[in-house]
Amino acid sequence: MSGHNRWTKIKHKKAASDAKKSKGWTKFIKEITVAARMGGGDASGNPRLRAAIDKARADNMPTDTITRAIKKGSGDSEAVNYEELTYEVYGPGGAALLVDILTDNRNRTASELRHLIEKGNGKLAASGAVAYQFKKRGTIVFESSAVDEDKLMEAALEAGAEDIQSQDGVVQVLTAPHDYLDVKDKLEKAGFKPAGGEVAQVAEATTRLEGKEADQMARLINSLEDHDDVQNVFSNADIDEAVFDELG
Repeated sequence: MSGHNRWTKIKHKKAASDAKKSKGWTKFIKEITVAARMGGGDASGNPRLRAAIDKARADNMPTDTITRAIKKGSGDSEAVNYEELTYEVYGPGGAALLVDILTDNRNRTASELRHLIEKGNGKLAASGAVAYQFKKRGTIVFESSAVDEDKLMEAALEAGAEDIQSQDGVVQVLTAPHDYLDVKDKLEKAGFKPAGGEVAQVAEATTRLEGKEADQMARLINSLEDHDDVQNVFSNADIDEAVFDELG
């Protein structure tokens, strides 16, 4: 069983739940702003911006809010200066975490996240100590009940996907990062509707956690994802979905 597939399913379910609790779409606005600043405000020529807009729209963010965020980043409105950081973390049981951050105050964020990590029985790792355990890949997620897996596999491979994996009611199409949007567009045009997707840091191997360590890791992940400056949390932890369900 592939641990990162299990994590993809958990993330997909958590995202659906978190969308219901969205408070101002702060994280989407930050990502759109930075994407526009880095690659320009034209989504057709800026894959990162296109992906950010797709996520925001999936969470029902109004078009005018998206437009304002693009203008902030592309310089057509007030200046915004967000810094991108990645924290490498050892969590409970020695499992690894990569935490993507966007912040306008590095010192404040560092202090707050260090507190959350220590409280969650984790510790910061040296640069490179954790990152080598992950590979950046495009991940496009489909509910098994909503697709014909054989037809999806044929269409995905024809569209340029690297791999297709199925587990626990979820089919995951894996791509090279630069092929993610192209493959996603081709699959949508072929009639397949993704339940989610992103360019993610996918674990090359997993660490199985159970009992107290699984509960601690789930709580740590939730606390990090709840922080306004944390954009993404990627983990190599293999944790039963029920552990997250119990946390609510």
